[in-house]
Amino acid sequence: MTEIEEVVDEGTEHKTWKGKLWSVVKIILIIAVTGGLLYYVFSKVPFAKIKFRLTHANRAWLAAAILCYVGSMIFSSWRLLSFFKSIGLKLDWRFNLRLYFLGLCYNVLLPGGIGGDGYKIYLLHKRYNLPTKKVFWAILFDRLSGFWAIGAIVVGLIILIPNFPYHLAYPLTIVSIGSVIYYIVARKFFKEYTHKFFQGHAKAICVQTMQLLCIVCLLMAQNFSGKFAPYLLSFLFSSLAAVIPFSLGGGGIRDALLLRVAQGFSLPEDMAVYLSFGFYLISILVALLGVYYVLRPKRLEEGLHGINEDQKD
Repeated sequence: MTEIEEVVDEGTEHKTWKGKLWSVVKIILIIAVTGGLLYYVFSKVPFAKIKFRLTHANRAWLAAAILCYVGSMIFSSWRLLSFFKSIGLKLDWRFNLRLYFLGLCYNVLLPGGIGGDGYKIYLLHKRYNLPTKKVFWAILFDRLSGFWAIGAIVVGLIILIPNFPYHLAYPLTIVSIGSVIYYIVARKFFKEYTHKFFQGHAKAICVQTMQLLCIVCLLMAQNFSGKFAPYLLSFLFSSLAAVIPFSLGGGGIRDALLLRVAQGFSLPEDMAVYLSFGFYLISILVALLGVYYVLRPKRLEEGLHGINEDQKD
């Protein structure tokens, strides 16, 4: 039995039969929801159209889209490292990056089970003797920074949307006041997690920017020559729904929402679905890089200092 399997088994052996039953039911629900939403999307836009766009896309731009997504994941792992440092967890950046990709892989291979975040929480608790709640809150603030970044970039993109029905002052005021309240609450009640607050949120902007560049590359792969802003704004709105844990990596949910938002902007439906489905396929492809550490778990910490030494650095 591999080290990874031992960790998963140890993390689940205390579950009651109700917990195990719920895990199975949740996996079935996730698959059903993902399948149902994809069926809905492709009933509106024939899959043949999406397949045609994917197979006839410019390969160089597709490769650039993949590289942009990989870049967003590297920034994302770097962002998470900032929040880990806030709680005194000084991980080697290489170990953190490997663990991040392993977590992405778990999100694909174990939907509804231990999951990527659950695995990271358990492993870091086991190796560093940190309370699981402490690691959990660090990861939660990492996610919250992503939400904040989406909101901030949405306001920036609204400027580029012609005939936007509301004055720019409204969304700008909402985001500004929301940001101040968010920081004050975090600083007052979760001060321990805000030592790297501004660093983490700056990196969150980088993450979302790289993902938007991924969408731009997917558009360029179709020899697109129109306005990018409506597509990018639609993508960001769909990203908010994609974090709902009842789909496989956001599949189906992102596609369905992007389709509806695209209709509101009078965008071609097949192009919208091509973007969401293409992004989904890229995310799965990149997540599967973590399989390497599932098959060879000893490589996760290869070349690193001892656990205690890393904490002293």
